[in-house]
Amino acid sequence: MNAREWAARLVRLAAVAGLGAVFAAALAVQAYRIAHSWGGGAWRFDCVAGLVVCVIALARRRDLGWAAVAGLAVAAVAVPAAKAAHLPGEPGLAMTLALSVLLGSAIRVLRPLAACAVAAGGLAVAAAMAVPPPDHLAPVTRLYGAAWLAALAAGLGLRLLDARRRAAAERVRRDERLALARELHDVVAHHITGIVVQAQGARIVARRQPEKLEESLAGIEAAGSEALTAMRRVVGLLRDAGDAAPATPGPERLGELVSRFDGHFDGRGPAVSLRLPDGEGTAAWPPEVTSTVYRVVQESLTNITRHARHARSATVTVAQDGHVVTVEVVDDAPPGPVRPSHRGGYGLVGMRERLEALGGTLRAGPRAGAGWAVLATLPVPAGRPR
Repeated sequence: MNAREWAARLVRLAAVAGLGAVFAAALAVQAYRIAHSWGGGAWRFDCVAGLVVCVIALARRRDLGWAAVAGLAVAAVAVPAAKAAHLPGEPGLAMTLALSVLLGSAIRVLRPLAACAVAAGGLAVAAAMAVPPPDHLAPVTRLYGAAWLAALAAGLGLRLLDARRRAAAERVRRDERLALARELHDVVAHHITGIVVQAQGARIVARRQPEKLEESLAGIEAAGSEALTAMRRVVGLLRDAGDAAPATPGPERLGELVSRFDGHFDGRGPAVSLRLPDGEGTAAWPPEVTSTVYRVVQESLTNITRHARHARSATVTVAQDGHVVTVEVVDDAPPGPVRPSHRGGYGLVGMRERLEALGGTLRAGPRAGAGWAVLATLPVPAGRPR
């Protein structure tokens, strides 16, 4: 488990501990008030029922839907039971807080129909509290009604934020697919043009030099195979006719890119060094590979300037082992708050979508000790000239 996962776990544990402390305080306050007003052991029923719902709320992460149903079931039993035994009205303060947590969490994540059912169940508990109709609503009924409205508003608000975040991530994925499809479309168009030219040349060769026809046909076959390979990689992607012309910068352009981010001379940013494989290896990369390597380095260096302002140096390493290209970008920023992996642009989401579409992988996270690392791997199709 890396540092980011540990930090996320600690945050969750702290949230559960804080919520448990709030529930404990609410149970204590309610017990004291009932004991002071009603005397005897009237407070025991409220504390037991409230404790059950609070425990359900603290353990809700396993299944939010069933947790909300269980909490509402306890409340549905406690309300008429308290009335029949002439005990203080239910749900009490602690149960109300726990129910609001259960309802808000369930409304946020459940499917629309299930979320509506949970919200309706919470409203049914409020209706049961008001039967038989009193001259005026009791304070406990008003408190629960306010809590139900707050849970409904919070659940719907967070649901909307989650939907917007998913939509933003989906837009990034779509844009990346379109950009990749545009580049691959141009590669395929290049190969098809070559096939047409070679076919026209083969007709001339057949008339003038029939003995060389086999060589021309072999060239057409090779170009056709390359075009089919590129076509397979574009399956499932879409291309907008109005997109701008793509750029497919080769490895030689990485030096220019790194120089723009290098703050060694002006002192305004980390010193960035670049390590590239031999030129002969990079010459065999198809355009979609060269452009993806460029984009990974660009996005990684951009993230360093945004989120690692105290880094003193960064290293970009591009290597090739057989038919696999590896891109690693690391920095030495001191330990600090967990660096966001997708907020503020969703750049890594788009890079992961691009790499996975080409059969590659992407990993990003904190390094041991200090700094951040981005590691991308990308296969290079065999027999594809650049």
